[in-house]
Amino acid sequence: MCRKMSWQGRRLTWLNRELFLELRKKKRVYDLWKKEQATQEDYKEVMRLRRENIRRAKAQLELNVANAIKDDKKYFYKYIRNKRRAKENLHPSLDAQGNIVTKDEEKSEVLSACFAFKSKTSCSQGTQPTELEDRNGEQNEALIIQGEMVSHLLHHLHTHKSMGLDGIQVKVLRELAEVLAKLLSVIQQQSWLTEKVPVDWKLANMKPIYKKCQKEDPGNNKPVSLTSVPGKAMEGIVLSAIVQHVQDNQVIRPSQHEFIKGKPCLTNLISF
Repeated sequence: MCRKMSWQGRRLTWLNRELFLELRKKKRVYDLWKKEQATQEDYKEVMRLRRENIRRAKAQLELNVANAIKDDKKYFYKYIRNKRRAKENLHPSLDAQGNIVTKDEEKSEVLSACFAFKSKTSCSQGTQPTELEDRNGEQNEALIIQGEMVSHLLHHLHTHKSMGLDGIQVKVLRELAEVLAKLLSVIQQQSWLTEKVPVDWKLANMKPIYKKCQKEDPGNNKPVSLTSVPGKAMEGIVLSAIVQHVQDNQVIRPSQHEFIKGKPCLTNLISF
């Protein structure tokens, strides 16, 4: 059991026990100075030491945050958000008629209509997915999702990633990877064969992020969506199968560097 504290009563991140004791000592010296039992020089000396120690503690905290950014990016961005003096709310948007909307429900509808995906192709129902063909016209085997493949992906999930609307924590999926791998492989295999995606994998919590130009234009926002982690795991499996097929049949030329794993724009610049 612990006492719940408000945000005003939370201890600062850089405030360790030594600094806390120094703050108490400063208060005692200040009370003695007001009672004329201590000199002003004593109080200034205590203030100087406290200021130096606080500055040193803050610098050490920022150094630790910078060193741990590869392992825990969430803590880094949390520290950056705390440094912001004002939080930016969603700016008023323009609807299809050019009117400015200010209510949250109306802005949500405008952004939803702007970010909605409209498919221009129609797929026939009841058809099985075709196998990938190589350059010689021979068909490869259909994608088979095995439990070992899903288990490997679950074991390498980043625990600091956010969950989707299904409420399944990433840490739970990683710790129970051996139990859930077989079940998820069956669901993903059936989804691949029937060309149907579970409803929970289609839902996403979307947040608009302002990019540039006019803030009232909803098209100037970048949508960032939090989808289901099992759905993203299946996307990774399908992506790996496509990339393997492309590499085996040499569809992409060796001169292509961008969007290829292990070949960023830097390697293109070096080869050039």
